[in-house]
Parts: sequence; structure tokens; C-alpha cells
Amino acid sequence: MSLLAVAAADPVEGGQRALTIGLFVVFVLATLVITIKASRNNATAADFYSGGRSLTGPQNGVAIGGDYMSAASFLGIAGIIALSGYDGFLYSIGFLVAWLVALLLVAELLRNSGKYTMADVLAFRMRQKPVRVAAGISTITVSIFYLLAQMVGAGALVTLLLGVTSATSKNITIVAVGALMIFYVTVGGMKGTTWVQIIKAVLLMTGTTLVTILVMIKFGGSVSALLGEAAEQSGKGDAFLNPGLKYGTAVQGITGKLDLISLGIALVLGTAGLPHILTRFYTVPDAKAARMSVLWAIGIIGSFYLMTICLGFGAAALVGPAAIKAQNPAGNTAAPQLAEAIGREFFGDTGGTVLLAVIAAVAFATILAVVAGLTLASSSSFAHDIYASVIKNGQADEKSEVRVARIAAFAIGAVAIVLSIYAQKLNVAFLVALAFAVAASGNLPAILYSLFWRRFNTMGAVSAIYGGLLSSIILVIFSPVVSGKVTPGVDGAPDVSASLFGLGTDFSYFPLENPGLVSIPFGFFCGWLGTVLSKEYNAEKYAEMEVRSLTGAGSEKAVQH
Repeated sequence: MSLLAVAAADPVEGGQRALTIGLFVVFVLATLVITIKASRNNATAADFYSGGRSLTGPQNGVAIGGDYMSAASFLGIAGIIALSGYDGFLYSIGFLVAWLVALLLVAELLRNSGKYTMADVLAFRMRQKPVRVAAGISTITVSIFYLLAQMVGAGALVTLLLGVTSATSKNITIVAVGALMIFYVTVGGMKGTTWVQIIKAVLLMTGTTLVTILVMIKFGGSVSALLGEAAEQSGKGDAFLNPGLKYGTAVQGITGKLDLISLGIALVLGTAGLPHILTRFYTVPDAKAARMSVLWAIGIIGSFYLMTICLGFGAAALVGPAAIKAQNPAGNTAAPQLAEAIGREFFGDTGGTVLLAVIAAVAFATILAVVAGLTLASSSSFAHDIYASVIKNGQADEKSEVRVARIAAFAIGAVAIVLSIYAQKLNVAFLVALAFAVAASGNLPAILYSLFWRRFNTMGAVSAIYGGLLSSIILVIFSPVVSGKVTPGVDGAPDVSASLFGLGTDFSYFPLENPGLVSIPFGFFCGWLGTVLSKEYNAEKYAEMEVRSLTGAGSEKAVQH
């Protein structure tokens, strides 16, 4: 039986299903035990929010890798490369470069300046209440956008592995993932979440490396042979290996080219505004450990994104776009399908079953770890920035603050679950690109201005956050992402693209699928305009923050207060 025939076969049979479920159960039970053990050390707010700043550099570096390598990276990128070739490969490059931008511009500076959340840095030299409310709202919004991608990935996995096809079964899966993530956050806090992410990172790197090695052995170690077979099986020929298959096509015209630029800007700048990544740097005791964690993270993340290229083109060559689309139109199951196909090629039917189950369990672990990190970042921001600092005027005790964070985790998780049910037709890498655009529009201008612009003030910070956040969301609402987009199909019949709510009405007044090209510059403009229109200026506070961010002096003192 050929690999393509295997890929087109029924996704999961009896023994395979039992093995897959068994691996899922083992992983979930192991992480639940770790989370419960970690909860015994959550005596203070610092323990819950930042793990007591007790993690070592290598531990935090691996956890950062686990947090960053999401379902979008493992499932979405492999799928979009398998279906779109070179244009999908741009996601791998974009996510990798984005990480380097975050490290160079903000990582260590934020760690030295803040305490628990992104808002600690923004509010350091400004009026607390308006800035913290704005930062809290932005953090929660970005996290929910990112959570959508992880939940959609969970639904796609269960469809492949358990053979379920009904919408109800997929929805139940999404609810179950949401319940687990809420448990990790409310019980384990940052320590429990960190250890889940470390385990997930090790599993993901091991599984990805194994599949990559097998694919390269299959093609005699020749990248050229791999790409050639992928192009042939794609049905697109050389066009599969060249730009223009998905973005900037002749049919799309100038709109497609602008959408590609918009996507690139969002990918490169988005990570530096992602709250759940930035808060990870608060978990180490000093700047030296922060730099060590950066080195570990670079090695892990860089290696992983190089391997996603092999996963994507390997899926195109050995599974084929037709079989991938038949299983999941957005391509979110390409990596597990590749694992099954290459496993059967080398180890027979049992090997394919085992490798599929392992990779699926790794993907499931990926989803659980990332959603836990996202939920922790957003619920912590609500409790620390909005409840404790605004509603309680800084007078909240630590126990009530942590209790509110746990309640917020329930509420945020519920919202993410409901929205994810409607987003199942969209590619998860694409959904994360939207989250990146929202983060880069709302958070990044305020962060960069706060760290590097002496004149920046409260009105500028609030204007940057709300201006970038609202503009990005409004543009998404009136884009093809929400409404769908009616275009002439290959047979002349109308072709309605996948949309968030499955709407058939085209109200895509904003033609780009990613708003970054417009909303990111607009966020920076709003920050500048708000600043120059206000006379507020605190030179002493900026000088103190500059010394602290560059040297780390005083940051430990901030933790004690």
C-alpha cells in the first residue's frame, strides 16, 4: 500500500484509538499530578503569578520554548506549508524572526522593570488606573484571540484520532480542553503551568525530531528530493515552491500583495507584544538568569522552526494535499497524518499507529500547555491590574487577589471556548497571525514608547493601547475573516471563503485578512498623538526606569513591595 493510500484511509481504527486514548490519559494524569504538587508551594501572589521568581535560566528557557511553540507552530504551519508551499513557509520564518525581535527589544528590559504583568512596566512612570485598565483589557483580548487557535487545533486532532465527525463531539472536545486549562491555572499557578510547558517542550522536540529524521532518511537526506516530490504531489508543479500560490496571486492583485506585507509585519512584531510570553521573564531571579533562559529558548525555538519546514513539505510529499484537505480543509492535521504515513513506511501498520498516537499526544500536550500559559497571563492581568490596582486602589490582600485571578480564569476560559466553537474552519496558524496583529497593534507601541521615549506619558499609553486594539478588532470584523469573501471559483461558481461564524454574507469592507498593515502604524500614531497633546511629563520617573531596565538595579526591591 502506498503512503498516499495510507493517508487517505480511515483515520483511526480500534487498536489505534485505544493506544491514542491511553497516551492522552497518561499525559493528562501526569500533568495533573505535577500541577497538584506545584500548588502546595503557592503561598503568595508572587508564587502564583511568577513562580516566586525561583526558576533557573535553563528551566525558564525550556518553558519559554514550550509556551511559544504552540498548536499554530506544530499543526498550523505544517498544514499551511503542505497546502500552500512556499507561501506557507513564510509562517516559519515569521515566527522565528519575531522571537528574535522580542528578545532584542523588550525581553530583558521588561524583566528588570516589571513585577508580575506587562502593565507594571507601562504604569511605572504614569497614572496607575487608566494605564492598568487599558493594559488589562488588551492582555485579555490578545489572549482570547490566541486561545482560539489552540482550541481549534484540539478539535481538529480529535476528529482525526477518534474518528468523530459530528459537530457535537468536536464541541465537547473543546470544552474538555478548556476545563483542563482552567484546572492547570487555578490549581497550579505559574509553577504548575511552567512544569507542564517544560514537559510539553521536551515531548514536542523529541517527536518533531523523530519525524524529521525519518522523512529525511526516506529521501536519502536530500532536501532537493523532498521538495521535488512535494511539488509533484501538490499538483501545482514548480509553482508550489515559488511565491504567489496563496498570497499575491494574479486573481488577488494588489490586495494579495498588501495582505502578504500585512501578515509579515504582524508576524515579525507580534511576539514582542504577547503578554503570556513577556510574563515568563518575571519567573527568574535576576538578569543573568533571564539572559541564560534566552539562550536556551533560542536554541530550542530555532531548531523547531527549521524542522517545521520538513514537516510541511514532508506532508505534501508523503500524504498529499488532497488527503490532508479531506481530513481537515484548513490543513491542521497534516503533521499527525505525516507521522502515521512515515511510521507505516518504516515500521509497518503497528509503527504507524504508535507514531500517530505519540505525535497526537504531543500535539495535545502542546495545546494544553499553551492554553494554560495564556489563561494564566490574562487572569493574572485582570486580578493584579484591574482588581487589585484599580477596583481596590492597591489595598487588596494577596489571598483575595489570587482568588480573583482564579475566578477570572474561569470566565476567560468560558469566552474562549464559546468563540472557538465557531472558529473550527480556520487554519490555526492563520488565527495566531491575527492574535499577533492585535498584540503588535495594541501592546507593542505602548511598550516600546514606555521603554525608549522619555516624553511618553499616560495619555499616550492609553491612546496607543486603545487605538491599536480597537482599530485591529474593527478591521478584523469587517474583513473576510468574519464575513467570508465571495470570489469566482475555478468552475465559475461563487466560492465563499471560510469565516469565523460561517456567514455567507460578504461585508468585507476591509479587504485584507490581516489588519497589521493598517492597525500597527495606527497604534504607534495614536501613542505619539496622545503624548504630544498632553503636557504630563515625569523626568525623574523615566530616569529611574531607564536605570532599572538597563541594569536591573532596584528590580528585586520592587518584588518585595
